[in-house]
Amino acid sequence: MQAWQIDAYGAPLHLAEVAEPVRGAHDVLVEVHAASLNVADLLAGKGAFKAFLPAEMPMTHGLDLAGVVTAVGSAVTRFAVGDEVYGCPDLARRGGTMTERVAVAEGDLARKPTSLTMTEAASLPLVSLTAWQVLVERAAVQPGQRVLVHAGSGGLGSIAVQLAEHLGAAVATTTGTSNVGWVRALGADLVVDHRTQDFTELVHDQDVVLDGLGGETLTRSFGVLRRGGQVIGVSGPPDRGFAVRMGLNPVLQVVMGALAFRTNRQAAKHGVRYSFLFVHASGAQLEQIAALVDDGTLRPVIDRVYPFAEADRAYEHLATGRAKGKIVVSMR
Repeated sequence: MQAWQIDAYGAPLHLAEVAEPVRGAHDVLVEVHAASLNVADLLAGKGAFKAFLPAEMPMTHGLDLAGVVTAVGSAVTRFAVGDEVYGCPDLARRGGTMTERVAVAEGDLARKPTSLTMTEAASLPLVSLTAWQVLVERAAVQPGQRVLVHAGSGGLGSIAVQLAEHLGAAVATTTGTSNVGWVRALGADLVVDHRTQDFTELVHDQDVVLDGLGGETLTRSFGVLRRGGQVIGVSGPPDRGFAVRMGLNPVLQVVMGALAFRTNRQAAKHGVRYSFLFVHASGAQLEQIAALVDDGTLRPVIDRVYPFAEADRAYEHLATGRAKGKIVVSMR
């Protein structure tokens, strides 16, 4: 079978012949019908996660999938051959999804939302899990709270805006000029055009900021929070709490703490908190997300679909940073 791989960090992406996946007792073999792209793919390919998640080379790209179960391991109880599923395999296993077939732990999968096509379903797992784990699991957003989501027209932002609105929050977001009306239609109450407006002048007293941009945007976000509020970053810097949750060795825990020292100090000056979130796979959460999709609460946002043979072009598109929603690769 074929897969899109890199042979070393920073090496070009290429189509390769690979062995059939090995299925364990708790694994489900999935025939991949569609897979979507994430910025995390680009970061992983450059070695951004190698300190705590070193990849075996060659490495198959892809973190999201939707497909059909073709075989199950001896201990699998939740799925049967023929089930339509979607999911985000555990990042620690690095079993990339930009391939024809892949073995996935059953706990990382959920049944595909019945209202979606395979292409639509494949666009959701990583970004919807990230939004869920930031807003529901980590921040426990309550009705009436104020939430700022940066980059509301992106893959993560477009889902996070919808989820925050569903949770009853007053939602603010940032985006480019051409997307202002479109993002407002997703559920944002306040949309800041980052090309002509400064979010720090328009957004105040937030309870939670979801930051997927990092850098100056992260540090300036501390000033728009109420005292006691929090910024949850998904672009970094990683912090010591993340290292502890990942079970990293004490040396790496110290290193991660040092990386976030300046950011935590800036947060403390504003009387707020910062934490880093690295998404984890969860079929159970995807089941809840599927229910929200099927009742019309959440809808996927797709920028463009590429055929499997042109996945390299899809990644070039992703690297421009101009996609509105998700980029998806269709295998069938």
